[in-house]
Amino acid sequence: MDRKKLLLEVGEVLDTYCQDCFVKEFFRKERGKRYAQSFCIKNCTVGEKLKEYGRKLS
Repeated sequence: MDRKKLLLEVGEVLDTYCQDCFVKEFFRKERGKRYAQSFCIKNCTVGEKLKEYGRKLS
């Protein structure tokens, strides 16, 4: 897969799943921005997919 296609897919995933994510907004209000970001990266299935794309881009 080429770099441009991967970047387009990352943008699509972010727009589709992360833009209006209820869980992210909830954690951001209740526990803060840092916890919400940590949750998304470590526990969310979409975050795992984004990490996989990141590894491919590196």
